[in-house]
Amino acid sequence: MTAETGNGERITGVESGSGNRLTGISSMAMRQVLAELAEAYERQSGQAVAIVSVGGVDAARRVYEGEAFDFVVLAADAMEQLAAGGRVDPGSTTDIARSAVAIAVAAGATRPDVSSETAIRDAVLRARSIGYSTGPSGAHLVRLFERWAIADAVAPRSVQASPGVPVGTLVARGDVELGFQQLSELMHVPGIDVIGLLPQEIQISTVFSGAVCTASNRPAAAKALLSFLASPEADVAKRRHGMEPA
Repeated sequence: MTAETGNGERITGVESGSGNRLTGISSMAMRQVLAELAEAYERQSGQAVAIVSVGGVDAARRVYEGEAFDFVVLAADAMEQLAAGGRVDPGSTTDIARSAVAIAVAAGATRPDVSSETAIRDAVLRARSIGYSTGPSGAHLVRLFERWAIADAVAPRSVQASPGVPVGTLVARGDVELGFQQLSELMHVPGIDVIGLLPQEIQISTVFSGAVCTASNRPAAAKALLSFLASPEADVAKRRHGMEPA
């Protein structure tokens, strides 16, 4: 079961209420796959799991500020910062999945050519507006704009989604014409067409890792869950949600 709070965070596993429940926090990119895998782990082990999914920036901040979670799942670079700050056990860090960046337009809209780097650059220059995230995919897109020397030209037409808001939502309601984000975040949004991945020459594959929070009083149980998330048993679910095993 997944519930949504008033501030946009999504919580998986809330129906399994007990003091024995493992609690975690993740970025939105991992929300769908973790929801499926948390339910599978509960069925297999009897261990209840609840995972809050928010924007990656907010998730990292909450862990860094010491909010009590047993584990966290974020992009690997954010995990490194949490480890450096003493907020996660670096020895527990486990690579779980990797995700590529995709492109979306509103459902039924004309699909631009996205088959090459040049085609992507031209599509961006022609688009009425461009949407991207605060996460790794957004940072990569900004670097591409700078590399292509078009950053100033597209800045007035660029919209950065707020943390936790899927870029696909902006595309679906017409706020932006062309949206870029992790495939795992775009593919489940209604009202859009995912028209392809970034071509290989400019693709970026983001690795998402899990780690045990130093605030946890159940580190062994949290580590067991992370082992399951990284196991071959979890591979089918990852692929079903637009990711690959790490």
